[in-house]
Amino acid sequence: MWNQASEAVANICRSVGVPWRCRTMTLAWLAFFCVVSSACRAQIPDVLCKEGIGSFEAAFTGVTGVKVRVGAAKKGGFAARLCEAAMSWDQHNEVVATDAFQLDVDAFGVDLGVGVPVVALQVKKSSADCCMTYLIYSLQKPSRLLRTITGGDFFSAADTDLDGRVEIWSHDAAAVAGFETLVLGELDAPPTIVLRFEGGRLLDVSSEFPTYFDGEIAKIRETIDRQDLLDFKSSNGALTPPTGLSAEQLHRLRHVKARVLEIVWAYLYSGREQEAWRSLAEMWPAADVERIRAAVLDARAHGIRAQVDGVSTGGGGKKKRVALFDDTSRSGPGKSEIISPRPIQLRRPPFRMPEQSLPEAELLLYLVIDSAGKVCSAEASGKTKWADAELLRATEEWKFIPAFKGNRPVACRSRLAVSLTR
Repeated sequence: MWNQASEAVANICRSVGVPWRCRTMTLAWLAFFCVVSSACRAQIPDVLCKEGIGSFEAAFTGVTGVKVRVGAAKKGGFAARLCEAAMSWDQHNEVVATDAFQLDVDAFGVDLGVGVPVVALQVKKSSADCCMTYLIYSLQKPSRLLRTITGGDFFSAADTDLDGRVEIWSHDAAAVAGFETLVLGELDAPPTIVLRFEGGRLLDVSSEFPTYFDGEIAKIRETIDRQDLLDFKSSNGALTPPTGLSAEQLHRLRHVKARVLEIVWAYLYSGREQEAWRSLAEMWPAADVERIRAAVLDARAHGIRAQVDGVSTGGGGKKKRVALFDDTSRSGPGKSEIISPRPIQLRRPPFRMPEQSLPEAELLLYLVIDSAGKVCSAEASGKTKWADAELLRATEEWKFIPAFKGNRPVACRSRLAVSLTR
């Protein structure tokens, strides 16, 4: 199978919808960008298409044949500096998003719990927009829009616990953009919200992930200077004129104010309201607590939470961990138990090769890819270890069409050889 690697990569570049069966995914520097152009780098996370640059095409091969295409929008037959997404099946072609500043595919062929395989698109209409719109389309014929979610800065579907249930993670950016005159750039951790479809209903299941939120809270607390916190508690809370503060003092207190709000949001969004208000009382100016508490609740009520059909109680227990199918030990071509995962977007960090590095330097990555096509874990193996940390961090944002067993997306162990020389 090794002598077929180049052709396999070429097939992916032509159409990610072509099933790719191989022992090891072998990609060099340019191959990482056959699906998405490096020129469409805009922010982290990356998107497939920005200002008309970057493209993606895949078909739900062997199942329904519904094809998804993302690329530059066409104006009078010419490519525009905007992006669009189209879906096609049989003789039908439908543009489902157009004139977008940014357009991305978050998931393809994935079971989000809505009863049919879907493609999840996220769209930002202009550079001035704070947020993405998440469009969930069925991959059955005829394709149809199943759900729209607005207000998140970015969306990412993943089987977080590898228990067979896929969550949609986002930040409730629209709810807090401009809150108390704070811009999103001043917030290190806008409130995280975790969604999941259950029984056809979209639920807020953030309360099922307290460990994640506790980790965020701990990191935020470490950034707060004790004296700055005391100074903030002595302020008017709103930090509106007249404050009698210098520009430097005002900057420091706004930093503390943003961190305190992030802690309160983390408790509140994870279903721990008492802890949220206790933290607010401990760190906020006493005379302003009731005002800010009402403002926080009002902002959340007008964010993503307003679009859900219900809220998880945090119980219900976890399902057993899913089976992990092995995609790492094939000895040659032939029938396989699964169809290998296929890349949607793989960005490699810009390595700076040490002079003493060998020209054939290569890293072999062992990945666990969940049924939503996201990397759950990654380990590096090889002689060259200096670039491991950067590369492993980059895998957190990689996206794949997941592995399939029959018509069902599954989690798998896979491996990817990465050239460090080009």
